[in-house]
Amino acid sequence: MRLELDGVAVGEAATPALPRLDVVLTDGAPAVVAVGTERGPVLASLIAAGRMRPDRGSVRLDGSADEEALRRAVALVDTPVVAEPPATVRVAAVVAEELHFAGLRNGRRAVTGLLDDLGIAHWHRAPIGDLPPADRLRLLLTLAAARPGVRALVLTSPERHGGASAEWLALARSFTLAGTPVLVIGGHALDPVLRTADVAPALA
Repeated sequence: MRLELDGVAVGEAATPALPRLDVVLTDGAPAVVAVGTERGPVLASLIAAGRMRPDRGSVRLDGSADEEALRRAVALVDTPVVAEPPATVRVAAVVAEELHFAGLRNGRRAVTGLLDDLGIAHWHRAPIGDLPPADRLRLLLTLAAARPGVRALVLTSPERHGGASAEWLALARSFTLAGTPVLVIGGHALDPVLRTADVAPALA
């Protein structure tokens, strides 16, 4: 699997909402990129997942620019406004809804079983906004990866939830090693991570 963003940008060249971005995600390692504008991480995520066309540049999956295939294969995870569960919705309700969208059983037993597997069953009645950051991201990545046809995940701005960057980076690595590569797109708070982490090269 190879997901490539080649020179994608949004807005006027002199005043871009998303400055030029070049990213390559493969099966070998997660990729992490920091984008330096307020809307940049969301815009870049939408483009990477085929939900938005860039003003410049291209997106290719395994060498193809087929937008429909890109949308089927790449899932957005915790992208603000677009794919972010409301903070007040109970954890169990989020799981049931995601299992339904994935075409899987979503009854109480299925929901409880998944939460048990992740070690967070005691959070089932709590608002998802109260979940510790690492548990939240592990849950949302797991649910997105379970959707039929999904081959890659785009995780947006995990740093906004707080917690240690090592935790979400470890999650990105584990999902990638399990066969679903993760592209992390965030703000410049990720710069220290990029300097120290063993991740695929990405330029912004």
